[in-house]
Amino acid sequence: MKEQNSKVRVRFAPSPTGIPHIGNTRTALFNYLFAKANKGEFILRIEDTDNKRIVKGAEEAIFEILRWLGIKHDGEVLHQSEGLDLYKKYAQELLDKKIAHKKEGAVWVKIPEDKTFEWTDQVGQKKISFAGKDVDEFVILKSDGYPTYHLANVVDDYLTKITHVIRGEEWISSTPKHLYLYESFDWQPPKFAHLSVILGPDKTKLSKRHGAKSVLDYRNEGYLQESLLNFMALLGWNPGGDIEKMDFKFMEEKFSLKDVNTANPVFDIKKLEWLNGAWIRTITDLDKRLLDFYKADKDVQKLLKSSKSQIFIKAAASRMRTLTDFKELISGKISRAKTKEEQALASKLSQSLSRELGSKNWDNENFLAALKKFSKIENIPFKIIYFLLTGKEHGIGLLELNDIYGKEFFLKNLKS
Repeated sequence: MKEQNSKVRVRFAPSPTGIPHIGNTRTALFNYLFAKANKGEFILRIEDTDNKRIVKGAEEAIFEILRWLGIKHDGEVLHQSEGLDLYKKYAQELLDKKIAHKKEGAVWVKIPEDKTFEWTDQVGQKKISFAGKDVDEFVILKSDGYPTYHLANVVDDYLTKITHVIRGEEWISSTPKHLYLYESFDWQPPKFAHLSVILGPDKTKLSKRHGAKSVLDYRNEGYLQESLLNFMALLGWNPGGDIEKMDFKFMEEKFSLKDVNTANPVFDIKKLEWLNGAWIRTITDLDKRLLDFYKADKDVQKLLKSSKSQIFIKAAASRMRTLTDFKELISGKISRAKTKEEQALASKLSQSLSRELGSKNWDNENFLAALKKFSKIENIPFKIIYFLLTGKEHGIGLLELNDIYGKEFFLKNLKS
């Protein structure tokens, strides 16, 4: 049997029949991290042999997802559509060996019923076994001359010296077919690692209604590269201890298949939001991220380039879950008109501030003391006071707004 090489080589092999959602991208991430942790190589292969189902722009989206996340491949990108003659050659070899046969213009393989296929899966180190009689006959070359996944992925994985195939557990039932092809070609198979399926909160397979969107969609919704990488890594991998917030370098160094769980991870959007907020408060270039995110918004651009931009950013960062929150938080527009009761209360607050502060400097200390006094005397919670002073239910803090706009901003809102 022809030996594989000892250097770790893995591959991510998406099909451009659609834009990969976050679950597919997690597979790319785990392959990449495994390669990095083992000083190996990460190969990108585009499985574009299903001509009728290819979606325009899907391949470009795959490249953009990986580029934005910082998942870099080694060597040139491979395209299966460029190897059609190669697959025909190997299909013919199996025909010559009487392992394959032709039917309805296609090339088929039937596994002998007395065969047994076993392997130790690298996720959970579990032994998996299939009897040949339980594996259906399958096509390796279609009547149009294009290979199926079964033939093309085996040929390509062998020729590119892939040592570990890390893919979703939905491929477990196909693995006996692949092992039989490796045996038929007298090739040593790679090691297999099948990742458990990501579930939605209702414990069914992750779908669009749960948030199975593309990484690019999440980017456009204001999620950071760091938080998405962090979140995807936690969908099945536990580095040990209570570590939840991890940077890319840590993941590259610590990733191990033995720490990948066999249980199905649950996609929790609240956790992603929490992680994103935590990363927003950690990154040192939030100003640049915001400038890029709001590049088409003239109002936000003007504010971010103003002398008070850092005050806005610092005040908003502590309350942001995504970059989209920034505009709403710093907006000076009122969210709704006051009721008659609120107007009366606003008038009371205006008079109280005039009495307490008068011609005094409205510095933060004096301002806060006056608000606390009013809150105590009138038994009014700060949440209501915030709305009276800003016209909004929530936003950046009153003291930060005082630093930015000063008393005229509050007096104007109290009168409106």
